[in-house]
Amino acid sequence: MSDEGKGHWSTYIVVLILSIVFIYPLWILIIYVVQPAYLTFDRIYPAQIPLAFTLQNITQSFKEVDLVGPLERSLEVAFLVGGIALGLGIPAGYGLSKLTSGISNKLIVFLFIINMMPGLVIAIPISIYFLHANLDNTVFGVAFAQELVVLPLSVFISLSGFRSLPRDLEYQARVDGASFSSTFSRILLPMMKVPIMVAFLLAWMTSWDEFTYAVIIAPIVPTDSTFPVTLYNYVSRNLPLESATFALVATIPVIILAIILQKYLKGSYLSGGLVG
Repeated sequence: MSDEGKGHWSTYIVVLILSIVFIYPLWILIIYVVQPAYLTFDRIYPAQIPLAFTLQNITQSFKEVDLVGPLERSLEVAFLVGGIALGLGIPAGYGLSKLTSGISNKLIVFLFIINMMPGLVIAIPISIYFLHANLDNTVFGVAFAQELVVLPLSVFISLSGFRSLPRDLEYQARVDGASFSSTFSRILLPMMKVPIMVAFLLAWMTSWDEFTYAVIIAPIVPTDSTFPVTLYNYVSRNLPLESATFALVATIPVIILAIILQKYLKGSYLSGGLVG
């Protein structure tokens, strides 16, 4: 076998191993939810393959604990975080694209410093200001806090997108008499749809399972918390069946969103390059 053939086989083996590592936890989660408890939680060594099927676990979990409220709150927060990230990230990325690379790169690095620090170091001090502003235990409060995590990445992706656009395009539109608002909304933004979709997707997913800021800003009660906080609450209360059901249900929106937007999740798009 040639060296090239060995290289391909090595790649396939690595991909297979990584696929098993990532898919196996989801498989176990499904097994625990759709099988009777005597085949899973009541056994020392639970079955790794489905031996029976039931929806009773799901219906019982929805009856005994509040699963809908935290999911609705997480959806509200995630879409709000994605919208704010685009509303602030796109203008910031455009402005940085007008600066020299040296200055804009330094500013981007400065923005990412917030992500290099432990979340608690930032979350605890800002929670005091959120409390005084009556933003604690609110959707807006949690969303604004999570922007500290997602906004630097949104700005970076927007900056990469604007850098990839031909500079003469904007200048030519202005020469032809187009105003700045028309040039930005009718020419630049349509050509930025791929980086915008990537920025929104990453912001949404980051918010969907963010825990630290949510648990500091919102209390640990099922009716007011996002789903990661509520899931932690159920696990700490020794409710494994409800926790497994909740985790599986909360995974479904992420899978659906990833399938719909999978064509945007490519390395070339993350650099803001144009397609077509």
